[in-house]
Amino acid sequence: MSAGAKEILQMMSEKQGRKMNSVDSARDIPKFANFFKDQINLSDVKYPLEHFKTFNEFFIRELKPGARPVEFPEQNDVAVCAADSRLITFQAVSEAKRFWIKGRKFSIRGLLGKELCSSSFIDGTLVIFRLAPQDYHRFHMPVTGRIDKFVDIPGCLYTVNPFAVNSKYSNVFTENKRTVSIISTSDFGKVAFVAIGATMVGSITFKKKEGDLVQKGDEFGYFSFGGSTVICVFEKDSIKIDDDLIENSRRLLETLVSVGMKLGVSTRNEEDNLPDIEKCNIEP
Repeated sequence: MSAGAKEILQMMSEKQGRKMNSVDSARDIPKFANFFKDQINLSDVKYPLEHFKTFNEFFIRELKPGARPVEFPEQNDVAVCAADSRLITFQAVSEAKRFWIKGRKFSIRGLLGKELCSSSFIDGTLVIFRLAPQDYHRFHMPVTGRIDKFVDIPGCLYTVNPFAVNSKYSNVFTENKRTVSIISTSDFGKVAFVAIGATMVGSITFKKKEGDLVQKGDEFGYFSFGGSTVICVFEKDSIKIDDDLIENSRRLLETLVSVGMKLGVSTRNEEDNLPDIEKCNIEP
């Protein structure tokens, strides 16, 4: 895409964002909710429709406490889904590039940026949560740990639908505007959490900051109006993704998931917790 076309797309996105923040936009909320009545459970929403003064307020709606229960809440070695979304995942990035991501320019270094990309991420496990406009647009922590760093990476606002992901001419994940955060954990090592803006997404807002201790399931932030995507990259050999999610992904099928659903289990614990025999004192 030319520089001029990118500039036009940016202007259109900003214009649409302003429109969705106007008072007049609230008139579209009931129509939108009715159109997606089979996909939006209004009984989960914290406030009634008349509470929202703009369409964007409804778009970033909160849910009632308990609407998204976290599976295995006491087990920090179990990772959970970060968003209500269509999920596709691959145990190794090399598999993702072979089956799903056809863009010639895709790489983990390109996704995370040179500053945050360590060698352990290069062929790590890739989990892609693709949100549609009707989805709950707040994203949550997939793991328990500490937020080490945030880095904003400027870019475009391309669509992130599967057709764009599979385009050989560009790579939406490495060219779109995004924010990369690194979460340090005791069970999975470091986890890269990438919030990616897409068409008509005016902003990515975070509710946490660097240094915060977080629990899986905690609200992490939200996307303003538009479609959007979260990508989690786990270090190589640190997680075993659930078999059904892997199988669907190998068949190029996205799986509908909700915040808090089980994603996978740490594979580091057994090895990390074994005692160092050489340092053990064995008394007769």
